[in-house]
Amino acid sequence: MIRHLLTCGIGIALLGAMPALSQAPAAPGPPVEAISAQAAGSTPVSYASLTQLNDLLAQLERTSQNTQSDLRALRIDRWKTDSSTKRQSQSNVESVQRNLQAALPEIIAQLRAAPEDMGATFKLYRNLDALYDVLGSVTESAGAFGPRDDFQALANDLNALETTRRAFADRLENLASSKEAEIGRLRSDLKAAQAAQPSAPTTPPKKIVVDNTETPKPAKKKPAAKKTSPSAASTTKPSPSTVQPPPQNQPQPPQ
Repeated sequence: MIRHLLTCGIGIALLGAMPALSQAPAAPGPPVEAISAQAAGSTPVSYASLTQLNDLLAQLERTSQNTQSDLRALRIDRWKTDSSTKRQSQSNVESVQRNLQAALPEIIAQLRAAPEDMGATFKLYRNLDALYDVLGSVTESAGAFGPRDDFQALANDLNALETTRRAFADRLENLASSKEAEIGRLRSDLKAAQAAQPSAPTTPPKKIVVDNTETPKPAKKKPAAKKTSPSAASTTKPSPSTVQPPPQNQPQPPQ
């Protein structure tokens, strides 16, 4: 189970990476577009694998029909046991019949549509495993409390179901190995395609610096007062209105 999940997870990662590489510029070597197309397209199913699956499904359908017929022939109410055991056995019989009539045919149809699908194959194997456990309980009760003929018929059905279950277990293991090999091939093709592509030059991102600090306004300077030079003052002539006449000699009074 863990091996199957790891296989599917790696395969999905590889298949998801290939379409992204196909957008890169083309370069000499194996084109990435071709690898993506091979990965996206479904792998053709071999004739041997398809023949094996058809034989297993035909055998399983025959086992299902025989089991349903034998279950209908049971007379659990005549078994030599208590009513609680009879009710439990009857409930198990009805559960097996519902599975064989509804769930199993649907899973078989899904597997026929995708013969090598890992999910559908594992789903069928898990269903057969559950059927084997419940039918085994009914068969054991029939051998302990019912007629010998009922027990023998159910035992034959149980053996046929076990044979089919083991065959699907082997097929599941072979499919897992095949998928792992395919993923390894895809990984190698992906590495080769990456190595063949030229690396694009990386341009460092531009940085934009925003300065939110306010610039202080320069203080206004007062105009300096003009100074008069001494030479300019000496050369300046007084105006006539400002020139005072020299004092005159006044006569002194007689003594």
